[in-house]
Amino acid sequence: MNKVIAVILTYNRQDLLQLCLASIYSQTRICDQVIVVDNASNDNTQKMLNELDYPNLKVYLLSQNVGAAGGFNTGFRLAYQEGADFIWMMDDDVIPEPSALQRLIEADHTLDENGIDRAYLISTAFTENGYVTNSPSINKKMNHIGYKDWPKFTQYGVVSVDRATFVSILVPRATLDKYGLPISDMFIWGEDTEYTLRITKDVPGFIVGSSRVMHLRQEKGVLNIISENSDVRLKYYKYLIRNRIFVTKKYRPARVVIKVMCLDLYMILKLLRRWELKKASIVIAGLIEGFLFSPGIEYIDSPVNSQCLPLRIYKCESL
Repeated sequence: MNKVIAVILTYNRQDLLQLCLASIYSQTRICDQVIVVDNASNDNTQKMLNELDYPNLKVYLLSQNVGAAGGFNTGFRLAYQEGADFIWMMDDDVIPEPSALQRLIEADHTLDENGIDRAYLISTAFTENGYVTNSPSINKKMNHIGYKDWPKFTQYGVVSVDRATFVSILVPRATLDKYGLPISDMFIWGEDTEYTLRITKDVPGFIVGSSRVMHLRQEKGVLNIISENSDVRLKYYKYLIRNRIFVTKKYRPARVVIKVMCLDLYMILKLLRRWELKKASIVIAGLIEGFLFSPGIEYIDSPVNSQCLPLRIYKCESL
């Protein structure tokens, strides 16, 4: 049987992490191992984890906060090194239903039996109030007579997609072998978009309708610097703008790059009119850095970014 390792990335959200772990350990298809990557939390996360008694659990504490991108990069790498055939990746605010993993595995078997290649499988995500969230983009590949091909997969309970998030995503080992890891230099926001677009270059991913998760704290909708009122989050918008331009340049036509740039320029003008100089400066910095930013892809056998090296393993239950 294939070895499935669940990886949870966490940072200063011990209550959410407890809920996530409880749901992981309540799956009808039991994970062979669970890895928690702690992105240098400074709350009581370490203490809470050390008091848990879950089997086959490893917790890695990073020496510093390397952002979501560095954390996911590290998580995929660690699970690969542990011999995973599939890595089931998520943030600590994802609460899978008991059958979520089983449905992903069953869908993978169905696609395999029908000779359908896949880059990844992903669960359907909902908010606490039942709204769909983290919607992936439907794959627009055309068939030989000029129609989009995605409806043919619905007979298997899946739809072909390309761009997606790391909200209950199941990635085969072979995908990591061929396409490498998320780009740790992206730090936060957009690393999952870049990665899923990269790994679906040749074959699509698939969203599985019967695999469901709840993504907590998602009611606010898409990120918007104008309405943002958190000083902690505000500083990260530079990365959002920079990474969006980088990904657009890499995967979209030039006209789309121009459109994105114009929208950012309009945003700057709008913020200046509102006399929100701090926010305007963040957009300007992100816009400039976006055209200079060109990080390389890290492959599974590439040297580890020193910032992503675990400081220590502070919990390790033997298999």
